[in-house]
Amino acid sequence: MRLLFAGTPEAAVPSLEALIASRHDVVAVLTRADAPAGRGRHLLPSPVRVAAEAAGLPVITDVPRGEDFLARLRELGVDAAPVVAYGHLLRPDVLAAPRHGWVNLHFSILPAWRGAAPVQRAVIGGDEITGATTFLLDEGMDTGPVLGTLTETVRPRDTSGDLLDRLAHAGAGLLVATLDALEDGALDPQEQPADGASLAAKLTTADARVDFHDPALAVDRLIRGCTPAPGAWTTVTGPDGSAARLGLGPVMPRPDVVDLKPGELRPGKREVLVGTATHAVELGQVQPVGKKPMAAADWARGARLEAGTILGAEDAR
Repeated sequence: MRLLFAGTPEAAVPSLEALIASRHDVVAVLTRADAPAGRGRHLLPSPVRVAAEAAGLPVITDVPRGEDFLARLRELGVDAAPVVAYGHLLRPDVLAAPRHGWVNLHFSILPAWRGAAPVQRAVIGGDEITGATTFLLDEGMDTGPVLGTLTETVRPRDTSGDLLDRLAHAGAGLLVATLDALEDGALDPQEQPADGASLAAKLTTADARVDFHDPALAVDRLIRGCTPAPGAWTTVTGPDGSAARLGLGPVMPRPDVVDLKPGELRPGKREVLVGTATHAVELGQVQPVGKKPMAAADWARGARLEAGTILGAEDAR
């Protein structure tokens, strides 16, 4: 089949590469326009655009709407449009243009975790099993008929980045197999069940703030779910009485330490413990404002913290 691939982030690149290597013909790639990034806010191409141009494929960055885009699809002779985290909603006339439709790879087992952050929400929610689904896009939010699924175990120390990397590579194989079966007429799309739907709303910076009054299990899951993005954080009060943000990497639960109040720090030579509503957790990497990530023990030695310092005691100023 002649394919228009639509995708934007790094997680979509394994699928693009797998489709290029498949029996199908990727005739063009649709991705988000270059976006500002970094401290200099320079315009940078999406990872999918970089991969597409390296493969010599035509790249489309126009928002897919209107007669001009439909004419482009007809000109390309597109049979199907595989989609992985593209980032734009599509109009009904655009959805109807390819004869086999727009085939989306979503990183959950639908109808669980419909929306923008399924992997992060699975980790934060404590799911033991997740997976990926291929389905036909319709006008709803991840509501279309299911074509294929796979399952993946959520490991106890997975960050959302770890889990997404595995799903991106496994899902690429599922997407190719789905398109093969579509071309062969071997698929019977199944409507999603009415029960079991959940929403995976995009995580905001506010969502990523750690509350050490929560149990250690919830603290651990939130930090892992927000790693690498949007990045978990709390506040710390310095010797001058001002509070500043402190980025937090994954922690290690320490059920052997139960005598610390929520947020109370106990720095040591090789470890830094902080209390929660249940037992302590051991901080891993931390990132003070304006600095690179560092080991928590190194940060604590240089921070000149007052005895009894409480993380998250007040808002950053």
